[in-house]
Amino acid sequence: MSDAARFVRTVLFVPPGVDPDEVTEDMVLPGSNIVVGPYAGDSRIKEVEFVKSSGRAKDCPKDDRPEFAILGRSNVGKSSLINALVRKKEVALTSKKPGKTQLINHFLVNKSWYIVDLPGYGFAKAPDAAQMDWSSFTKGYFLNRDTLVAVLLLVDASVPPQKIDLDCANWLGRNNIPMTFAFTKCDKMKASKGKRPDENIRDFQQLIRQNYREHPPWIMTSSVTGLGRDELLLHMSQLRNYWDQ
Repeated sequence: MSDAARFVRTVLFVPPGVDPDEVTEDMVLPGSNIVVGPYAGDSRIKEVEFVKSSGRAKDCPKDDRPEFAILGRSNVGKSSLINALVRKKEVALTSKKPGKTQLINHFLVNKSWYIVDLPGYGFAKAPDAAQMDWSSFTKGYFLNRDTLVAVLLLVDASVPPQKIDLDCANWLGRNNIPMTFAFTKCDKMKASKGKRPDENIRDFQQLIRQNYREHPPWIMTSSVTGLGRDELLLHMSQLRNYWDQ
């Protein structure tokens, strides 16, 4: 295998319908390792409707529409990213106090697919029992949700790699749950408190690569500047359209 082919197969995310040997640089989305393929389609969000909050995985909406679960540490900027994706400030609950989302929240997009807002993990001020409940019912959702296309695992790029994020990623990987790393807060390019976001992302990827033969898709985002918004939606469209066949 040539060096170029090895790079494509181990570093880039090549979606269904794309021959790895035919990948060119202009097929890769900016600020990501994601190749755009023939399943990428209309990614515009025209309407968003809150459907329900569920305390248990078995209470989630029962239909065949595909869904993307958004998961991350409690202060990673999860609600802000959801709001940036749908361009509505009131869709997800944002708060300066982490841990506000304690249920599985389904939002129906364009009447055809779901964004699922999951409880944040690692919120130290929550009672231990509550932390355990969130963890167990979230895992139950992942293991029993047939309509789940992928998990968007949010990772704060403004801080060094966190063990809790790596543990979560490795758990998803062990259970064969597809995921995309969405690195948040990539607008915070100041290195006064340590490394820049791109350096933290590189460190995180090196740690992840130890457990994955092929690197999962990843993308840089910022809910402040809109970085990565359109690219992430395009990536989601190609995953969704392939799943929907």
